[in-house]
Amino acid sequence: MLDSITQTILKWLSEHGIKIAVILIGTWIILRILKSVIRRLIKSIINKTYSERDGKAVEKRIATLESVFYSTAKIVIWIIAIMMIIPEFGINIGPILAAVGVVGLAFGFGAQYLIRDIIAGLFIILEDQYRKGDVVTIADVSGLVEEINLRKTVLRDLDGIEHHIPNGEIKRTSNRTKYWSRINLDIGVSYDTDLDKAIDVLNKVGKEIAEDKKWKSIITKAPKVLGVDDFGESAIILKMLGETKPGDHWDASRELRKRIKVAFDKENIEIPFPYRVIIQK
Repeated sequence: MLDSITQTILKWLSEHGIKIAVILIGTWIILRILKSVIRRLIKSIINKTYSERDGKAVEKRIATLESVFYSTAKIVIWIIAIMMIIPEFGINIGPILAAVGVVGLAFGFGAQYLIRDIIAGLFIILEDQYRKGDVVTIADVSGLVEEINLRKTVLRDLDGIEHHIPNGEIKRTSNRTKYWSRINLDIGVSYDTDLDKAIDVLNKVGKEIAEDKKWKSIITKAPKVLGVDDFGESAIILKMLGETKPGDHWDASRELRKRIKVAFDKENIEIPFPYRVIIQK
């Protein structure tokens, strides 16, 4: 009895098991080759099209397109592989395909949202609105783009929360790290401050940080005071702008604020803050 079962298993393995193994190994090899080919092809096209842009932006674009095209191709290839494996178990795939067609037709009437998401995702990718690694605000959520495909966008916010947003629900996108970023500081000084002196100090600090060997590769345009931006309740607001490589403006702004505080303390320039005077009778 055991010999009969063993012979049956060995016969099935010799006739069908080897075929299944070949299909699985072939699928794995095809996917490996396809991933390399897709990346090389996309890289070649993007480098020719966007050669004047920042290298980091180009790499983000390549990673985004590679992820979308490879994930789509992988699904198609695995479906084909599964359809080739099923007959090896003696199952006729004809009725299965017919059933899938009927089910697909039934779900088709409720698939308008899926179609909407796919079409929206296609335009987002083709128009290069944002890419993997960009910091964006979409659907009132701000965060790092961890994944983008034809159906949805995945964001990770500053608290580490992962947000899944269907592409069809995205009405407006705000990309904070595309091509370049801006340092935008409002600096308050007291009303009795010599404004020309304060502006000279700020411009000096902006020039120094732009020439610092640690920061000059990041800051592309030295921060500079535009002028008086507003009259606050307790301070005159000076507007200071500069430019950095994409996504580096947050670190540069923090360092610039620290240097401004040190310089103002040294020059006895007051950064005012609200205070109250209480008179007791």
